Amino acid sequence: MTSSALAFEARAFVSGEPELIARVVAGDRSAARELYDAHAPRVFRLAFRLTGDNELARELTQETFIRAFAQLGRFRGDSALSTWLHRVTVSVVSNGMRKVKRFRARETDLDEAGTVPAQNRDGDPDMRDKLYRAIDELPEIYRTTLVMHDVEGYTHEEIGELLGVTPGTSKSQLFKARARMRKTLRPAREAPNGEEVCHI
Repeated sequence: MTSSALAFEARAFVSGEPELIARVVAGDRSAARELYDAHAPRVFRLAFRLTGDNELARELTQETFIRAFAQLGRFRGDSALSTWLHRVTVSVVSNGMRKVKRFRARETDLDEAGTVPAQNRDGDPDMRDKLYRAIDELPEIYRTTLVMHDVEGYTHEEIGELLGVTPGTSKSQLFKARARMRKTLRPAREAPNGEEVCHI
């Protein structure tokens, strides 16, 4: 998370967010809309980075706020609301991706049963596909840590707070995620004679 993002959290809290939360809990729809507008862009961005799918990220953003508003009465203010929302986002995305992966696995099985692989005329799209698949195939906690650190720019301390782990655990998960990515992508980067043919 960048310093500007942290500053945004501080501004949101100082500008009356506790009162806004209280109004949402009391059933004030205009307050709910105000809270949604303030936090939806970053929730969507995190969901998109974790899923790589624009439409799915939109659906999961909506689901995140449905769950968050239902649980808002239990928010104690121990951390910034945005931190709590991102924790809810990670949980919602994790559940959503498990469902999507099961569905896509069935689709892939059907596609592969009835088609013959076409020759690739362009290596770059093929490598991008391999990269996305490699990220998608990472264990959930590795994928989340990789995306949050390498793509979103969160520090290990921030990841630890969001995921409920220590910064050392976050560093270990990132190291393992990168190692798995290198192992998965290595065959695609080398020609039969062992020479590297493309870069990522």
